Amino acid sequence: MPIARLTDAERDDALARLPHWTLRGDGLAIVRELRFADFGEAFGFMTRVAIAAEKADHHPEWFNVYNRVEITLTTHDAGGLSARDVALAQAIDAMVG
Repeated sequence: MPIARLTDAERDDALARLPHWTLRGDGLAIVRELRFADFGEAFGFMTRVAIAAEKADHHPEWFNVYNRVEITLTTHDAGGLSARDVALAQAIDAMVG
């Protein structure tokens, strides 16, 4: 079953509900950067996200250096943003608090 790419209007509506996320320059992904107290806190957060992502069968692209985690969400099968990205971004936001 193909995964639908969000329309521009759907994308804009989603971004309005995700104030900590920014649209990547090409418009095909959303990005959030987080900073934590130390590496252990950052890695613990990444572990929680990894468990949620595995359950959703939707995995982030991310980069970690010490206390910083940069997350990029896109749906390669859709060729851009999908509802899966929005749902995972909302789950990540809930984990951060």
